[in-house]
Amino acid sequence: MSRDSIIRPVIITGMSGGGLSTAAKVFEDKGYFVSQNLPPQLILELIALAAQDGSPVDNLAIVSDVRARMFNGSLLGTVKQIRDMGHEPFVLFLEARDDVLIRRFDSVRRTHPLQDGDTLSLGIQREREELEGIRAAADVIIDTSNLSVHDLRRAVEVSVGQLPVDKQHVTVQSFGFKHGSPHDADIILDVRFLPNPYWIPELRNFRGVDKPVADYVLSQPGATEFVDKVVDLFGSMLGGYRHEGKDFITVGIGCTGGHHRSVAVSEALAARLREDESIDVRVLHRDLERD
Repeated sequence: MSRDSIIRPVIITGMSGGGLSTAAKVFEDKGYFVSQNLPPQLILELIALAAQDGSPVDNLAIVSDVRARMFNGSLLGTVKQIRDMGHEPFVLFLEARDDVLIRRFDSVRRTHPLQDGDTLSLGIQREREELEGIRAAADVIIDTSNLSVHDLRRAVEVSVGQLPVDKQHVTVQSFGFKHGSPHDADIILDVRFLPNPYWIPELRNFRGVDKPVADYVLSQPGATEFVDKVVDLFGSMLGGYRHEGKDFITVGIGCTGGHHRSVAVSEALAARLREDESIDVRVLHRDLERD
């Protein structure tokens, strides 16, 4: 296989306790060669090896957390050097709220790598400050605070996809406001102006992916007009996003519980957006199975 074309190594990074190991496992299951906690210089060497003619590695993912600071060079600088090599790195950043990270560390009785004898909260604060630069440069940020391990796997799979380099990637994510808004969404839209199928007994136990609920939601006054206007709005924004180098966009669609209205509208919006072949569109229903 010729390696003259661009390769897209995935850089998985983020907060300790944010789910980096789970994300790495997702990529392993998708057939990626996954390497963990390499110092910056070895990251460059590994990518150079993977890009050679005859390399057995077709897809490469590298996990790099804050412990790499012990070596010379920064992850942000490494990403720039990868681009200088002619490749297109994809940076996936995982994070969570402080209270969630503290609970996760307490449950496994681990010491934070930047704790240095101080409180766990101080270690987390230091890490956030140290990772500000690479977070700002990330292609996709996933807040794992409200995600189970299974939810995180789905979020990684949906957000990343097959990473074609010639398309913009749009994730349409339904959610319930009662579980909190997604912190990683670029745009958040509220569909609680539509009647709630929950109050119709024969629809309550269905979800927005089921035809009876979808038909009901989309037949309500203003529903299809809302989808039309969002498609038009999005079309006016995509060119600007591309100009600014933002190829990964997350649109959050919220209702009360994330079961009915937001799910149906998300599916309808994604179907409309897929009519544009320059966009890679995926759907994630964050709270579909949540009580």
